[in-house]
Amino acid sequence: MKIAILSRYQKVYSRGAENFVYELSSRLKKSHDVDILSGKDADNLALIISNKYDLVIPINGRSQSLKVSLGRLIGGKYKIIITGQSGIGKDDIWNIVVGKPDVFVALTKKAKKWAEAFAWGSKVVCIPNGVDLQKFNPSGNKHSFSSNKRKLNLPEGPIVLSVGALEWYKNHQQVIKAVSIMKDVSLVIVGEGPQRQELEQMGNEMLGSRFMILKASYKDMPSVYRSADVFTLPSWDREAFGLVYLEAMASNLPIVAPDDETRREIIEDAGVFVNIDDSENYAEGLRKALNANWQDKPLKQAKKYDWDKITQEYNDLILSLSNLK
Repeated sequence: MKIAILSRYQKVYSRGAENFVYELSSRLKKSHDVDILSGKDADNLALIISNKYDLVIPINGRSQSLKVSLGRLIGGKYKIIITGQSGIGKDDIWNIVVGKPDVFVALTKKAKKWAEAFAWGSKVVCIPNGVDLQKFNPSGNKHSFSSNKRKLNLPEGPIVLSVGALEWYKNHQQVIKAVSIMKDVSLVIVGEGPQRQELEQMGNEMLGSRFMILKASYKDMPSVYRSADVFTLPSWDREAFGLVYLEAMASNLPIVAPDDETRREIIEDAGVFVNIDDSENYAEGLRKALNANWQDKPLKQAKKYDWDKITQEYNDLILSLSNLK
């Protein structure tokens, strides 16, 4: 099957959506002819139609989803799959209702149930995101990470790791508050974004030498996870999925996460669930995670999301669409 994945910012950013495209496309290429259209090409409808694709997967939503949908009225004979990377909310309502995909792929059971209310004429399936277990794993030297020649230089003691864009909806300030009331525990936040200066000031004031914000490339991330003792990301409840939870669990890190239906579905018994708005409760969850004997529970949970398994689910879906021709 000839497939186009439209990813406007591929190779520009290394966020969850771009990593999703990279991991899925590299595996689908074993069975299909896959093109990743990025930059201006990702929105070039004439190019998409002229290349006579069998399947188009728009990643960036909104105008891109609308354009691809309209393309079928002016000569495009392709099927459309839209994945719910935006999460529950108005963006994916638009992608479902206006984009009118043949299939909408929800990332969680909760998102599938939600999407079915809007999917008039579109099939809705649930296929979660995946993790590369060859790349992210517990093997390797612990506490070995260095970025831009700057080694982790933190006091002795456990390290709490949070990975995510430095944006308001990731709620990094909540984990800073929680760790500030713990003793001999350091916090490392990895990410980029507009809140960097604000978070650095807050972290330095409340944690001093026990705090660090780092920028790390995707290839460095396996060693970043291996440098930590527990992982947390206190993002809002509209988080579509959270690939970083999978990467952390694949590194056999226990998780401390907001207590909501989506996080419980992804993490199950590989972590502790807390009220991130209650610093004492959050800190207690971090202590519990640090002191528990997790054995291989996080890694076993991550194996349920092996990218090879997830890709097979996508491949089965794609083949079912080809049979509809």
